[in-house]
Amino acid sequence: MCGICGIINPVSDNDIKSMVKAQQHRGPDGFGFFTDTLGQINLAHNRLSIIDLSDLASQPMNSSDGRYYLVFNGEIYNYLELKAELSDYPFRSLSDSEVILAAYHRWGKNCLDHFLGMFAFLLWDDQEHLLFAARDRFGVKPLYFATSGDTVYLASEIKTIHAAGFVSEPNKNAWATFLTTGLHDFSETTFWEGVNSLPAGHYLTWQNNHINIKKWYDLADHLQDGLDTRANQLVEDEYFSLLQESIKLRFRSDVPVGINLSGGLDSSTLLYLVQQVEGERSAVSAFTFITGDSNYDELPWVEKMLDSTCHPLITCKLSVKDVPKLATSVAQAEDEPFGGLPTLAYARLFEEARERGVIVLLDGQGMDEQWAGYSYYRNTGLLPAPTVQGANDPLVRPACVQPEFARLARPFVPVTPFDNSLLNLQYRDIRYTKIPRALRYNDRISMRASVELREPFLDHRLVELALRQPNERKVNKSMGKLFLRSLLNSRLPSGIADAPKRPLQTPQREWLRGPLRKWAEAYIEFGLQVKSDWLIPSKVRLEWQRFLNEESDNSYYIWQWVNLGLMFENSKS
Repeated sequence: MCGICGIINPVSDNDIKSMVKAQQHRGPDGFGFFTDTLGQINLAHNRLSIIDLSDLASQPMNSSDGRYYLVFNGEIYNYLELKAELSDYPFRSLSDSEVILAAYHRWGKNCLDHFLGMFAFLLWDDQEHLLFAARDRFGVKPLYFATSGDTVYLASEIKTIHAAGFVSEPNKNAWATFLTTGLHDFSETTFWEGVNSLPAGHYLTWQNNHINIKKWYDLADHLQDGLDTRANQLVEDEYFSLLQESIKLRFRSDVPVGINLSGGLDSSTLLYLVQQVEGERSAVSAFTFITGDSNYDELPWVEKMLDSTCHPLITCKLSVKDVPKLATSVAQAEDEPFGGLPTLAYARLFEEARERGVIVLLDGQGMDEQWAGYSYYRNTGLLPAPTVQGANDPLVRPACVQPEFARLARPFVPVTPFDNSLLNLQYRDIRYTKIPRALRYNDRISMRASVELREPFLDHRLVELALRQPNERKVNKSMGKLFLRSLLNSRLPSGIADAPKRPLQTPQREWLRGPLRKWAEAYIEFGLQVKSDWLIPSKVRLEWQRFLNEESDNSYYIWQWVNLGLMFENSKS
């Protein structure tokens, strides 16, 4: 787990050093550089040591024949199995990174199909003078790129590209879309003009000053054979076996591993599987965040889950007084708009884990999308706009956006590759909306604290198997996750498997109206000052007052405006 960057046709050798410095938080355990003999490319690496802590696993790493050079961010969880399959390769380290070199040596670009993991990497072929860059199936790990003339910049974070001297203005189309519809992620474009994200499941090649991008994985392609009509028990056996294997693979680490827990079904599933794999006497540390508000904190449910286990529980509290400084720091880490207090609370959790020496955390992301856990999955006649769980008020306030600016918005039109409305919704959320947004938030706040976050439920084999199931195994009129609840009903403590979904929330509304009112108002006013051509000040202030008067039950649009001020205070643009 690390930070990677590269420059093709570099203008200055100092630029790559600036890039490494900008993302030092992603890899505080070391750094390294490579320049090819012709001076065509600079590669660099920030190392967070997870597997094989020796110098033999340092990067950039070259292949045994000296032809290929690699910088890699992520984990190849099945590296031991691949290493056995590639036993004719003269391995020099115990790392998963070297397995990428061996796999590319054997299979070329098709090596990607063999990997179980989360990854983004740059691989230079010094014989063909070709760069091969790739990103994992669901985009757990990021990869950005930008071009200026013949120079190409690639990096794990947007700020890293800016640090190399690439000048970038705010992407007005992205900001207009965000402020009018609430959409965050756009697959390829970012909130910065000229800085692109390599889409999940794609690879990029560069040769002779030509960039080519191709899709190597799309979930839809693996769901075209129709629904899975096998007997329920056969599917349960296969899915449960895959769950266990996914957890087992993600415990491969040479540093301590912990788990993130909330009080819901997904976390209960994660905890149960950890005990299955690690043993009932496992003392893996469990982390949960609290805010001190019993209306939102899930500590009682987490404590109940852990009551008969040996897992030490570490509670990570987000206090009102933490928010101003933490929000500024997280804004700098994210580079783009981010979630409100829940994101800040998770940031505190990762800080606490690092302070306690837990360098790897497992999370329960992905089950709601796999098994149709959100309430709107039960009404699939329409493809709904983004919603805030537990709120009835509209998500955003497009009437507060300047009309000329609002016209720059590019509303997202969902791809609908199936004749099944529910499946189209699930595909939308996994490929374009909820999962990409959550993964971006979580990558930045975990790596901000130099902690690796692993997502076992986003193993593509689990996702594909789940989405192939008929609708009646996923939802009925009153509940989602039917298959998962049935699978775990006899395995989890009484009442947990059948409990209704509780949206994971914080007292954001109460804090923004109360103790954080002056702080929030200052950032809203700053945003209006620096981007007066984006928002209509009088309407924003009116909506702010209505919010303070409790005439709205959602604070999403308020956080958008606070976020605007935070982002442009940081960027000075």
